Amino acid sequence: MSQQYLNKELLEQLQADFPAIVEIFGESAPYQIIVNQKNILEVLEYLKNNKQFDFSMLNNLTAVDYKEYLEIVYHLYSYDKKHMAIVKVRLSKEKPSIESVVPIWQTADFQEREVFDLFGIWFKNHPNMKRILLPEDFVGHPLLKDFQMLNEEKRG
Repeated sequence: MSQQYLNKELLEQLQADFPAIVEIFGESAPYQIIVNQKNILEVLEYLKNNKQFDFSMLNNLTAVDYKEYLEIVYHLYSYDKKHMAIVKVRLSKEKPSIESVVPIWQTADFQEREVFDLFGIWFKNHPNMKRILLPEDFVGHPLLKDFQMLNEEKRG
């Protein structure tokens, strides 16, 4: 069986189960599931534990700086169902933080630390939230659009 993104029917079920906190974007697969920050753990636990979705694996966790806001992107995979999903959460750039998903998927441990290191997003309740790539005394987070290296003019 080939791998595929979640079908429209399952996405509609997810939106019906969480009407106030989930938005679906896209005309065709891969659809983007946008979840509000306050309810991210609830939705991700549901996606992992509900047998219709069965997302047993966090394949990747990353972030994007869109200048106005930051976005966390979770790529989920189900071994049994052979389907994938993309879940996103938008964060304010002012002291960005979100709950850690390490209690749901232990594979998030290093991925969250990498996102913290490069984007400055704090993962609350992470078991070991510290830099993983850069020295502890490094100042700043180099994948932010407004990051400046020493002797570099501000980027536009």
